[in-house]
Amino acid sequence: MRSDPAVAMCARSATPGARTVLASALIPILAGLLFARAEAQQPAPAASSQSSPNPASTSRPDRVLEPKAMEILKASSQRLAAAPSMSFTAVVSYESPSRPGPPLIYTTRSEVTVQRPDKLRVLTPGDGPASEFYYDGKTMLAFSPAENLAAVAAAPPTIDAMLEAAYHYAAIYFPFTDLIVADPYGDIAKDLELAFYIGQSRVVGGVTTDMVAYGVHGVFVQVWIGAEDKLPRRARALFSKDPLQLRHQADFADWQLGLPVQPGTFASTRAATARRIPFANPDAPPPGAPPAQSTPPKTQ
Repeated sequence: MRSDPAVAMCARSATPGARTVLASALIPILAGLLFARAEAQQPAPAASSQSSPNPASTSRPDRVLEPKAMEILKASSQRLAAAPSMSFTAVVSYESPSRPGPPLIYTTRSEVTVQRPDKLRVLTPGDGPASEFYYDGKTMLAFSPAENLAAVAAAPPTIDAMLEAAYHYAAIYFPFTDLIVADPYGDIAKDLELAFYIGQSRVVGGVTTDMVAYGVHGVFVQVWIGAEDKLPRRARALFSKDPLQLRHQADFADWQLGLPVQPGTFASTRAATARRIPFANPDAPPPGAPPAQSTPPKTQ
């Protein structure tokens, strides 16, 4: 994945020269990505006088991992991973350079429903073009309601594998990926460069939260996690190699864990009858380059 803040959720129309559809300006604001890596890891910042190195990190002397921070990250990840189903709202804001120079901020809102291990629905009404995404354990479908266009492809049998396939074949990426994978903590713990506890806040998400900062894969992240319920309420990130130091933020609300999911949640009648387009990366190959594979291999 590119480390710049412009990952589109989209597929390209089969008509030559047609504009890209199913576009939603979603950026990866959380670290520990399933399949994203920075070009090279940055040295960890110097430890503060309050830091307590984790004995488990002796093989990486540059790692400074405070036990309290690690405990909070692990507890939150375990709460999410243990939920057989969950839904939440993600409001994602990200900065983009303007012509005069100062960055502008753009925002998207996504309503997310997960049923482990193999179902996902993401409804993104705006800002920007509305989009819908459905995964039922066998197929993944990206739908653009305004244009009535849908891209459909066979999908792997787990959410984790599907997310990787959706990005690889169609540049579809969700900035809340780390909340819905099978093992959020396992995905980041082995590569953490630093982690430290900041303190508590009582103004984010309407609850008391513990604030933790950590660095992984060239991204510096600050997260606000409910002190009691261990649910993420906010995440804020900077990419270390971004010369503009643009900021990315996601706020999470409306959490529902373990509730029954209504039948038909992971399908759409309208999307099923929409005009089909290839499930493919919207970035056109350079002139003379062979066309990229547009469809994931069929699952066994």
